[in-house]
Amino acid sequence: MNDTILSESVSKFNTHIARICDLNHSAALLEWDQETYMPSGAAASRASQISTLRQMSHELLTSDTTASLVEKLESDGLKPGSIEADHVLIVRKDFERATKIPGNLVAQLAETAALSRGAWMKARTQNEFELFAPHLEKIIDLCRQKAEALTYKTEIYDPLLDEFEPGTSTAKVRLIFEELREKLVPIVQQIATEPAPEDDFLHTFFPRDAQWKFGLDVAKDFGYDMNTGRQDYSAHPFSTTFSISDVRITTRIDEHFFNPGFFGTLHESGHGMYEQGVSHELERTLLADGTSLGMHESQSRMWENLIGRSREFWSHYYPRAQAAFPGALSGVSEQDFYRAVNKVAPSLIRVEADELTYNLHIMVRFELEIELLEDRIKVAELPSAWNDRMESYLGVRPKSDSDGVLQDIHWSLGAFGYFPTYALGNLISSQLYDQVSVAIPDLPDQIAEGSFSELLAWLRKHIHVFGRRKSAAQILRETTNSELSIESWIHYIEKKYETLYGH
Repeated sequence: MNDTILSESVSKFNTHIARICDLNHSAALLEWDQETYMPSGAAASRASQISTLRQMSHELLTSDTTASLVEKLESDGLKPGSIEADHVLIVRKDFERATKIPGNLVAQLAETAALSRGAWMKARTQNEFELFAPHLEKIIDLCRQKAEALTYKTEIYDPLLDEFEPGTSTAKVRLIFEELREKLVPIVQQIATEPAPEDDFLHTFFPRDAQWKFGLDVAKDFGYDMNTGRQDYSAHPFSTTFSISDVRITTRIDEHFFNPGFFGTLHESGHGMYEQGVSHELERTLLADGTSLGMHESQSRMWENLIGRSREFWSHYYPRAQAAFPGALSGVSEQDFYRAVNKVAPSLIRVEADELTYNLHIMVRFELEIELLEDRIKVAELPSAWNDRMESYLGVRPKSDSDGVLQDIHWSLGAFGYFPTYALGNLISSQLYDQVSVAIPDLPDQIAEGSFSELLAWLRKHIHVFGRRKSAAQILRETTNSELSIESWIHYIEKKYETLYGH
């Protein structure tokens, strides 16, 4: 084909898709504002605005124009492996998925989620699940409709999971979780017989502003670019992207508990650095995003845990922590602090959970989501079902719904199928970190010096830069020469916690 004609076709295609991206990012901006600065009385109007933008984006993506532009470029013979060819492949995939979902269902989901956010926040604040229950019932019904529209062969959860972790099935996740539980539970049980580290000092007074500064300073040391990012407060920490040059994170701070604010900032900065590292050539394309949420979580969990809870990290940052929080830490040794932030103890709140029991939180949610979608439990039964499952898996029983079924925002967003990616991200993070450690043999020494540029450069080169051009499975195969597995993560936690607990 004539290069000029091909170039014109690509240009028309890119312009069309860029409008879809702009609509999506505009909706995301309104959603970010809803979680950070929007007055509570604006919930209804904001829901309508977000719904309009999401429906417009959906209609553009599923339009005849998209179909004809894709078909033309598919027939024009784009160079395999080029950005243009990869973009057409992803748009085709998204188009085929989106055309199965009616536009009015997309609008209903967006509007319902926008209204549900406010209801969830109020219910959590007031510890009244009944305020959120009607919204959750509607969310579940719409998610069922979505799954039915997308069609599935075996389990209703499959198409919802595929939205967040493409190519993964419910059966595969269930098998991974069974293998993980079999290995993990004995380790947790063994640790429970050992003397627990003292951590009362983590629950003393840590001033809000000092926490904010300390956490953000570390995020900047990691490489989170404040020229193209910012941090704000929200009820539930999250990251969001409006362009490669505008990637934002949030955190929440408890002045009487060090962990949530600090490790929340590290976690979200991991997400943020992934998005900031996507190639600028992919700006305003559907390629400019993380390839899967499991891969995304591998980045956040790596920076939060494998780096941020490591001995090397605190050998460098603990003196700075003592200077930032003299009232709480002046008489605490570095070793005692390191053991405290790595303490294993079943807890109620997922985002505050230790590395070992965290995955059990995810299993609770995974199972309950499936049972809700399959109508094996009713929304009204959910608080007690949640509490029973927490007691069975973790040995703790919430005394309030705020610390139980209402603790996470995801269900109010309609994000059924999302939670498993947190645990998958843990597994991927250790597999990737093993390879980084081979590529950078002195990485522990660099971490102990507060130097992270070589680590971030490796992640940028092998993961971030590609956006959606490579699948999570492809990246994992190319970097580790293996498939997703629990073995690397199990080896990591066995080695770490044998040293910590001396058994």
